[in-house]
Amino acid sequence: MDIGARFGENLARCRRQANLTQEELAHNASLHRTEIGLLERGGRIPRIDTLVKLAGALSISPSELIAGIDWTPGSVTVGSFSVAPSGDPQSN
Repeated sequence: MDIGARFGENLARCRRQANLTQEELAHNASLHRTEIGLLERGGRIPRIDTLVKLAGALSISPSELIAGIDWTPGSVTVGSFSVAPSGDPQSN
């Protein structure tokens, strides 16, 4: 499952628990009604301001909307410097 799908499941669950339609949630969050459908289907990942609007409209913590979404840091590749071949330093 990807991030968008998980967020969408969380949003739909919280909206149903609040007993709101998609249109009511959109109105309360000052969003277009089609935005709620896109988010719930996982077709879009919200910006942080949208996340906060949705949480406020649902009277929940933003953490409830991102429950089950975790970040695992990747590895870091260390770069290095090298000395360019002798020559005119202006030619690079």
